[in-house]
Amino acid sequence: MNAMGNPQLKIPCVHVAGTNGKGSTSLLISAILACAGYRVGRFTSPHLHSYFERITINGQEIAGYDFNHYLDVIDNCIEKMQITREEHPTEFEVLTAVAYQYFADQKVDIAVMETGLGGRYDSTNVIEPLLSVITSIDYDHTAVLGNTLEEIAYNKAGIIKRRVPVVIGQLPEPALEVVVGYAADMQAPLYSTSLSQVVPGELQTLTGQSVNIVAPTHSLDEVWFSLPGAFQRENLACALTAVSVLEEQGWKVKDQHILDALFSAYIPGRLEMVSRQPLVLVDAAHNPHAARSMSRSLHDLLPDRKRVLVCGMVNDKDAWNTLKYLGKNTCYCVITRPQGERGSNWFRVYEYWEELFPDIPVQATENIVEAVEQGISNLRSNQYMLVTGSFYVLDQARRYFTGD
Repeated sequence: MNAMGNPQLKIPCVHVAGTNGKGSTSLLISAILACAGYRVGRFTSPHLHSYFERITINGQEIAGYDFNHYLDVIDNCIEKMQITREEHPTEFEVLTAVAYQYFADQKVDIAVMETGLGGRYDSTNVIEPLLSVITSIDYDHTAVLGNTLEEIAYNKAGIIKRRVPVVIGQLPEPALEVVVGYAADMQAPLYSTSLSQVVPGELQTLTGQSVNIVAPTHSLDEVWFSLPGAFQRENLACALTAVSVLEEQGWKVKDQHILDALFSAYIPGRLEMVSRQPLVLVDAAHNPHAARSMSRSLHDLLPDRKRVLVCGMVNDKDAWNTLKYLGKNTCYCVITRPQGERGSNWFRVYEYWEELFPDIPVQATENIVEAVEQGISNLRSNQYMLVTGSFYVLDQARRYFTGD
């Protein structure tokens, strides 16, 4: 960033970290601000189908020619860095640099930046944000972030900056103590998402839900929220608390802006229905916390329906503890291999399933499309299919149904 003239310091930013929920929370903050008339950049990861998905302004993906242009700009900087024998940046560092330069050149009013991994040492963590947000803390990427909740919390708390307010979601007690202590050391005002209450309304469906909202700066009844599931209500509470802090800083948001944003909010691969007949859902539940949240929501939405599961997980994920939450209401399982080198140890998921659920039939099919077709062939009346695990599985499975 120094070699590029530090474009990240030229734009106001909201910085979002968390084991789960940061994608949806980032989306909701961005959507509300965009509906309020602001030009909002958003950087996320990973992507489902294209790198362009990661860098958007008011929901519009970066154009291919712009993306290539910035890669060329950064490549020139890297060449100069290598003359002085500086370390070659990683792929994610390059993508982060593209986002910061693009948002600066496009003169966005504000950018919502989602961390890739952890926080303290994440490449996005080169800013002085207006606001930091930590959505959740649980076990994931333990080989990098640490084996305890305290270690993981220490890493994610690294996005907290001196005297910069921080919003925190519902954190387990060991993680909460670390974050609260670090925020106090940094003199960072702390806001809990409990400041915003998002209560389910009368209608709960697979394509959305009605909610009642009581937030610090807004109170709304029977609002249509297009993202289904109880976990999305938690993400919305986090986003609304973040927006209320921004409003304290002078950003103007009206009730109608929230209504418009929630009505049209869309995030592919998060409890997404990709087929009605047969009913097929896709969700990137790639760690225990995400699988638990998804399973609870599906139990609420489809309490009496059995499912066929198609699942694949990359090598570094905690497959055993993730699978534990996926057996309930599952009558048949197809294990498949995520695309790429990180999917090489895919067959262990099949072995884990046999150990965890010896009474639920399972098969292993390496090819993702074939796995999806075998899942469909095993569907019976009033059952549905759930495709979950890695984004590398959802990519091909989702295309099978949507043609994207």
